Amino acid sequence: MLSIAVCDDEVIECCNMARRIKDILEEMKIPCIIRQFQSGRELLQAIESFDIIFLDIMMQDLDGMKTAQMFRERDFDKILIFVSSSREYVFEAYDVEAFQYLLKPVDGRKLKRVLQKAVLKTESRSQEYIIVSRERQKKKLYLDDIYYFEIKGRIVDVHGQEGIFAYYEQISELERKLRNKGFFRCHKSYLINLKYVDGYNRQEAILENGEAIVIAKRRYEEFCREVLKVMRENGGIL
Repeated sequence: MLSIAVCDDEVIECCNMARRIKDILEEMKIPCIIRQFQSGRELLQAIESFDIIFLDIMMQDLDGMKTAQMFRERDFDKILIFVSSSREYVFEAYDVEAFQYLLKPVDGRKLKRVLQKAVLKTESRSQEYIIVSRERQKKKLYLDDIYYFEIKGRIVDVHGQEGIFAYYEQISELERKLRNKGFFRCHKSYLINLKYVDGYNRQEAILENGEAIVIAKRRYEEFCREVLKVMRENGGIL
């Protein structure tokens, strides 16, 4: 039984989101319990252990970001999904290891995709990873948790669900490791995880977390082929 919390100080919006989540999970034939909260403090005082938490950011008294920070102090492995009418908190969401950042009004198809991925994450986690080194220490980076790699000379910033992790590596070696793993170098400075592409045009790819990544003109045609291939493999009807 999946346990879900929806926290929004707007009562109607909270009820509507809870209803939409319930409808989607019923369609997926996944049993669930959904509790609604109208404040961050109310959520933090709950005794239940939730698998997935939908959290509005702009709330009175204790906002969603502060609520998430306090929540993370006691629960590290729960899935946090932010819901906001503004993009300005996207990067702050990394600091609390947000699973997803949804913009209001939340599109129904996107909500369904996010729920499907969240449910899969609660059931099992992909074991495919790469090992990187920083300051004489080794670290596992799970590919399913990575949105994109940003290359700055020999420094690589890994942007993912756990925030940003920086380490040193040659881009040629990183590309070798990621060959046939669903990543594409759309620009000299970016290697993106194609499964997180939500849309694109000739100038940029829009990721599911709301970020826009530049696509080099000469790489656009190949990018189109690769991203459509990944979409088909993940159930897209094109």
